[in-house]
Formats: sequence, structure tokens, C-alpha cells
Amino acid sequence: MTDIREEIEKLKREKNAVILGHYYQRGEVQDLADFVGDSLALAQWAARTEADIIVMCGVHFMGETAKVLCPQKKVLVPDLAAGCSLADSCPADAFERFVREHPGYTVISYVNTTAAVKALTDVVVTSTNARQIVESFPQDEKIIFGPDRNLGNYINAVTGRQMLVWDGACHVHEQFSVEKIVETKRLHPDALVLAHPECKGSVLKLADVVGSTAALLKYAVRHPEHTYIVATEAGILHEMRKQCPQTTFIPAPPSDSTCACNECSYMRLNTLEKLRDCLRDESPEITVDPAIAARAVRPIERMLEISARLGL
Repeated sequence: MTDIREEIEKLKREKNAVILGHYYQRGEVQDLADFVGDSLALAQWAARTEADIIVMCGVHFMGETAKVLCPQKKVLVPDLAAGCSLADSCPADAFERFVREHPGYTVISYVNTTAAVKALTDVVVTSTNARQIVESFPQDEKIIFGPDRNLGNYINAVTGRQMLVWDGACHVHEQFSVEKIVETKRLHPDALVLAHPECKGSVLKLADVVGSTAALLKYAVRHPEHTYIVATEAGILHEMRKQCPQTTFIPAPPSDSTCACNECSYMRLNTLEKLRDCLRDESPEITVDPAIAARAVRPIERMLEISARLGL
């Protein structure tokens, strides 16, 4: 029987396809991807690929971002049900009303949004570049930031800004428990806490390092001598352990579970079997209304341009 990995590699070659995988995917999916990264890196790779087919192993909004950037290419996702609680917390019609209620504001939207929300936006950001892009605007710029309240409030705190922040959140990062992190720290007193800025402010106060998945990975690679308690989706531990096999990484536990780690159920929907099937059948395919895509591409391209200028 042909190994499923061999089937995927064969289909990829035959169809001139590229597989992009997010750090929060299952380890076996990350290992088969041509490129693995955070949302910024995936957008950058999608924008420059010469492949005919892009398979986005992530969640739905990531597939939409790739399609908006590459409208002429076929963009597939292994499971259309792989959504995002943060994107769902910001419906486009409600966000549009909020924007209209605050005329004269620059709208900055986190990449974890639908294409329809991006179409209402002046510039998109990721957790890797959000602070730098916000700081690229004048200090007195009136800004709406959506949809993640934790990331928006964190940026306000570290920059002294007073952005209006949409009240949305990621269910995974909301679930980290201060009490359980403190208990884990008690058991590992020399460990450093790495935390994603989508975590609640009370969790970020415990962190030694706050940053995007890519930034947290980079810090660990540069300082492999430490033990780390990692407060972000547990999928990143796969790449951390690959790059730092001698380092101990401890997943920060969530508050409402006996599980020792915190996983995104949406990200876990993508499997090797679904990846093979979507390549074979060229389905499910991501489509975006052309009128929405035409508006959504501008803030994404602006993000890529600013990121390139800032060396991100």
C-alpha cells in the first residue's frame, strides 16, 4: 500500500501545487508542508509562489487571504469547516456599522478576519508586525483596531496609543489560566514564560517574552539553554522541539480542561487524509466575491509593503 505521504508528494508534483502550513497545524501536516510559518509568512509566501495550486493548511481566513492575493490561482483547504473563533467574533455587517459610527478613523484589522472585514480596512496586521505598523502612523492618529481586544489592548499599553478596540477574542488564547501558569512556574521555577499577545492581559503580565508565534520560536532558538512555559496554541511546540531538541518546552495549561495543553479544534480538523483528498479532488476550493477581493487586497498589500520596508 502506498504511503499517504508519498501520495501527497506525487499529487503535489503532478499538479504543480505548494502546501503552506501554519505553526498550529498537526505535526505531521507541518512536516509535509513546503513552507511553515505564522500568518505573515504564509501571506508573504502565497504572494510570491509560482505554483498553480495553493493548499492552505490552516483555517478559512488564511485560505481567503491567499485567494485575495492570488486570484488567478486555485486555493484549496483540506477542510472548509476549519474556521476561526476570532474571525467569527467580528461579523462584517456589525464591524461596518462600528466603522461608520466613528468617521475619520484609520481602520487597522488583524489578519484573523474574513475577507469582507478586510475590505472595510485601511491596513491589515499580524501579531508579528502589528506594533510596528501601528507605530508607523502619527501618535495622534485616530485608529480603530479589530477584532482582538487582547492584542489591541496590549499594543495600546506598549505604545501609549488610545486605539478604539473591537471586543473580540480567540477562544484558545482566552483559556489560558493565570493560576495554572503560576502553578506550572512553581514546579519549574527557572522556566521562562513565552506568551502570545492574543492572551489576556493578566497572562501577559506573567510573561518574560511576549510575541507572535514566529517571534517566540525565534527567541527560543536564540536562547536554547532555558526551559520554557509556552502560552500559545500547542502546535508551535512541534517546530520548537524540532529546532531545539535539547530544550524543554512545557505547554501552558488552559483553565477549563484537564488536558496539559491548549489546542485549537479548528486547526486540528486538517489531517493527512484530508490533505491528500483535497489535492486529488482539487476541492474544497476557496472562493471570494471579486468585488470584496478587490477591496480586501489593498490593505493586505499595504501590510506587505510596510512589512518589507520595516524589514519584517
